[in-house]
Amino acid sequence: MRGKEKRGLLTAIVALALLVPSLPVPAQADWRGFERDFDAEERPWQEIEASLPAYPRPENLVAFEVSAATRHRHFLDAAALSVGEDGVVRYTVVIRTAGGAENVSFEGMRCDTGERKLYAFGRVNASGGGEWVRNRHARWEPIPVRQATSYQRELFYHYLCTVEGKGDLNAIRRNLRQGGLYRDSERDLR
Repeated sequence: MRGKEKRGLLTAIVALALLVPSLPVPAQADWRGFERDFDAEERPWQEIEASLPAYPRPENLVAFEVSAATRHRHFLDAAALSVGEDGVVRYTVVIRTAGGAENVSFEGMRCDTGERKLYAFGRVNASGGGEWVRNRHARWEPIPVRQATSYQRELFYHYLCTVEGKGDLNAIRRNLRQGGLYRDSERDLR
């Protein structure tokens, strides 16, 4: 192709690119509903509004192991565990760091999509008790499954979203009492 032909082709491509946005196209909402309309039985997922639980009390905390790679201690508040009608497992986690600090958060986990959401942070109030502060930037994010020190990963695979525990609060509580699903067999393999 000669230089003059290349310029002509380039001019035609640019003109076409400028024309494409002005062509009538179906609304984006129509395309988003394509899969939903394809399967009439399937309704789009709708998250229910999460209510903040009572601030965690020491007698309700159940320890769970995350990894030998971390010296932090992790706990779930057994009294705050719930499974909503939307399928979200909601829980309060308390992390006591090796340096003595304590981090408290109220979170949700979607087992079917492998996502988590941080609803609120805990903090000590003026009277020495605890209170919640809503996370203004709360959104669903992927669970960091490749990070060995991720407590969300541990909760996802061994406590909250197991084959036996997905959406079943009794199975989740049993997993907490037993130290996680498959934990004994994994320790035997090491």
